[in-house]
Amino acid sequence: MAVVPESFLEDVARRFALLSDPTRLKIVSVLHENGECSVGEVAEAAGTSVANASQHLQRLATGGIVGRRRDGQAVRYRIVDDTIEKLCAVVCGSVAGKDGHHPARGRDATAAPSA
Repeated sequence: MAVVPESFLEDVARRFALLSDPTRLKIVSVLHENGECSVGEVAEAAGTSVANASQHLQRLATGGIVGRRRDGQAVRYRIVDDTIEKLCAVVCGSVAGKDGHHPARGRDATAAPSA
């Protein structure tokens, strides 16, 4: 069996740590559901302040999960990592109830991942 390089494991751990914050997961979910959004739109949809959303978006951008573009004076964010949807589907599916539904929402967790 091949030994996984330590640097690779550290990168994986950083990625999971980045996605381990509930507010960042909510932000990823907002971007997944709405597409490209401004910081204000993300903050409102995620139920947080603009300053808090901005800090989390910065971390997600630094981690390569979201990208940003300037639109006049506004900055718009979007998910740029194509693996996030699959990752969320796997994780949400594994946390779903035995009948395949998310316990709190009654939705099929594998059909519409909400990060």
